[in-house]
Amino acid sequence: MSNLLIILFTLSEVVLLGVVIVFFLRLRKSETLLSGLHAKQEEFIKRLQFNTQLENELVATFEQRQQELVALNTQLENKAAELRKLVKLANEYAKSPQFMREIIIQGHRSGKTAMQLAKSTGLGLEEVELIIDQA
Repeated sequence: MSNLLIILFTLSEVVLLGVVIVFFLRLRKSETLLSGLHAKQEEFIKRLQFNTQLENELVATFEQRQQELVALNTQLENKAAELRKLVKLANEYAKSPQFMREIIIQGHRSGKTAMQLAKSTGLGLEEVELIIDQA
């Protein structure tokens, strides 16, 4: 009976040793899986940081572009105001009698007829002929 008891204890020790070995192997497998997950988590965190950095750069660039557009809009409005003033002056000058007289005289010298000059200046034919006769 003592032999049987020793064999029984030995078998139970072998079974326990087998259970410990299986437990150890599963523990190593879990550690490997856990370290893999940790590495992927670190890679994910790095990607998130990179994306955050890109987003911050985009926002900064966008704000800079908005400021540049505001400045360009202001310059454009100033130029438009200057052009309106110049067009107004040009219209006033184009309607002046001296300017019309010069256009008619130069047109007559270049060979245009009184009818052509009347149409291009918007004056009557008699007015154009009078200006030509005075020249």
